[in-house]
Amino acid sequence: MTNEQYIKAINMRRSRRTYMPYALDDDTMQVIRNLVDIINDKAGLDFRFIEDAAVAFKFFTGKFSAVAICGDDSEKTRVKSGYYGETIVLQCVYHGLGTCWVTGTYDENKILEMLDLPKSTRLYGLIVIGNVKEKLSAKEKMMYKVTHKNNKPYQKMFEVCDEKLPPYYEYAMQLVEKAPSSTNSRPVHFRYENGVISGYVDEPYSDKSMDFGIAQLHFCLGAASKGIKGEWDFTGRFCTEDAKVIKFPENKGEKENE
Repeated sequence: MTNEQYIKAINMRRSRRTYMPYALDDDTMQVIRNLVDIINDKAGLDFRFIEDAAVAFKFFTGKFSAVAICGDDSEKTRVKSGYYGETIVLQCVYHGLGTCWVTGTYDENKILEMLDLPKSTRLYGLIVIGNVKEKLSAKEKMMYKVTHKNNKPYQKMFEVCDEKLPPYYEYAMQLVEKAPSSTNSRPVHFRYENGVISGYVDEPYSDKSMDFGIAQLHFCLGAASKGIKGEWDFTGRFCTEDAKVIKFPENKGEKENE
């Protein structure tokens, strides 16, 4: 998908909990399996595809599959899981499917029985994927109102902002506002100092680090659409391509010695 298509999907996405009474078709399931394989190979993750995940849910209706978000017990892997898991979400949404990030409200033991994970691998959560009607159900509308009642604008996500954000970062942060997070809490704390964006979460060994990874992807997509390409490093800092170029400082003494 193109950057523009990803952004369109961000604006289309809603958390869906009411699915059609029929499962995804075989071709669609295979595409999702392929996405999972590509991500696992590229990012060193351990995502798993579950063909029928509905048996583990009480509060979701209909038939749906899921991608199990799995990995080692580290902050870095949690962040990467959020980042790459959200790419799956947005690709599915763009192609007309319903999705929902879920870190609770399902029978974890049933999911673990399906996966048979090694002891060193953790189950962080699920991405539910299925066929949906275009309009939200009454239950989904109610859930949306409850979880978005006290939306936090991006300005309130900043601990420090020593100058006005440039327009390209303003737009990137507007897309961060649309990033899903556990209970819509938007737990990432951002800082803008000396022209550099950075962020962190209070509890790195929790769902909050996945939320940070999702926010990182939304930020990258927004910045790239305005011509600013970069990536988040392991310290939680957004590094533009220009910032990654190693340059020696100018030797001001050369002219004096000539």
